[in-house]
Amino acid sequence: MNMSRVGVQYRQHVRRRLTFIGLLALATVLVAGWSLQVGPYPLDWRALWGREASSTATVVLWHLRVPRIVAALLVGSALAMAGAVMQCVLRNPLASPFTLGVSQGAMFGAAFVIGVLGVGWGESSGYIGIREPMPVVTGALTGALLGMGVILLLAQTRGLTPEAIVLAGVAMSSLFTAATTLIQYFTEEEALVAIVYWTFGDLGRAGWRELGWLGGISLVLGMYLLSQRWSLNALESGDEVARSLGVHVTRVRLFTLLAAGILTAVSVAFVGIIGFVGLICPHLVRLVIGGDYRFVLPASALMGAFLLLLADVGARLVIAPEVLPVGVLTSFLGAPMFLYLLSRR
Repeated sequence: MNMSRVGVQYRQHVRRRLTFIGLLALATVLVAGWSLQVGPYPLDWRALWGREASSTATVVLWHLRVPRIVAALLVGSALAMAGAVMQCVLRNPLASPFTLGVSQGAMFGAAFVIGVLGVGWGESSGYIGIREPMPVVTGALTGALLGMGVILLLAQTRGLTPEAIVLAGVAMSSLFTAATTLIQYFTEEEALVAIVYWTFGDLGRAGWRELGWLGGISLVLGMYLLSQRWSLNALESGDEVARSLGVHVTRVRLFTLLAAGILTAVSVAFVGIIGFVGLICPHLVRLVIGGDYRFVLPASALMGAFLLLLADVGARLVIAPEVLPVGVLTSFLGAPMFLYLLSRR
């Protein structure tokens, strides 16, 4: 009788979490539909199906709005999933994709390519910005992976504790920020404008080619992180308990951190700096469904996609027809939300 009752409770436990994930997925689809309609040019639904639509409507839909939605879904889910993993393996609720200096490394790499090498940026019709994205993306990705690589190398060779890994990330963040400031101080004004433009998170920056790379990498690394869900659950109880359950703690920590770091690096390299998504979304999910990583990881990915997509819609509506950088809006919204979560413990 007791075993039957436990079975019923477990099924209810699973059903509630799956219901939350389903509702979150539905909300994301609805916001995506809303996002398609936001903009100065009215949406012609015939362009969505490729039927009797003008060439302008087709370009607006398939080269501006749909890529923007796909970028929000991929980047939001990648950052949120990376944040959930980092908070688990580092046993630090303040851990996020930016705690380990990944975004600061990307910022330094982009600034180095633009300000020192002088490539990737230019002026067109009086507008200064990124004209050749691939050199800048390559520099940002290299800088992000460099910072992550140094931290993981120290963790592997020196046996750093999770607390020490976080402190190493803070040190790398400071180093990259100082180096970026130095580049900005000595670079010419036009290049400085391009550097500042890149640091603003902009979902409209990624085209279909970039989204293909981001989607492929996110799919592979996301599936790997999901495959480690039981190991992450064991790590929640501490290293000793995890070892007693057969988890290779050091290997799981290093590999999952590496996967989360690459997810963040690729996302930041393609769209720029977007803060607070990786920090806030896992906490919001845990408040509703608890800490079971079988559900936390997919729910965090959906929450990140939903919130970033919603923030992008807001960025296009606040001072329409001007479009705010979505990274600015996520920081404005994320800071008070995080303070609220802290006040609620």
